[in-house]
Amino acid sequence: MTSNHLVAHSIEKLKRAHIRITPQRYGILEYLIENDNHPTADEIYQALAARFPNMSVATVYNNLRLFTKVGFVDEMNYGDASSRFDFTSAQHYHAICEDCGRIEDLYYPGLEDIGEVTTTLTGFKVKRHRLEIYGICPECQLKLEGNEKP
Repeated sequence: MTSNHLVAHSIEKLKRAHIRITPQRYGILEYLIENDNHPTADEIYQALAARFPNMSVATVYNNLRLFTKVGFVDEMNYGDASSRFDFTSAQHYHAICEDCGRIEDLYYPGLEDIGEVTTTLTGFKVKRHRLEIYGICPECQLKLEGNEKP
């Protein structure tokens, strides 16, 4: 599904839930869908400030909370760093750079049934799950290699 279709589909879902579509709400949702960089609320605010000069950081946070409640967005907390937000159109996992903090989406076939397997093996009623892979991204690997002495 293209980003335009995801935006339109998401807006329709909000309308069916009787949630008013403000220009700022639309802009925040559109930004999340079009940018898969897992932004913080402040990064979203900075990116949209010129487009919406009267928008506050609180407006961004309030909309992110709403999108999280509706199920469009996952809030990702990693240690003491600011929360990052991820538009979720399909179940996926994350590869996280321990050096720069970059987060990449990871789609891996075969993990779709992990909830069912967990229920079968443990008896747990699985509500949600997440998988995080930690390592060093290619850019940071190059930087580290450049700093090594022969």
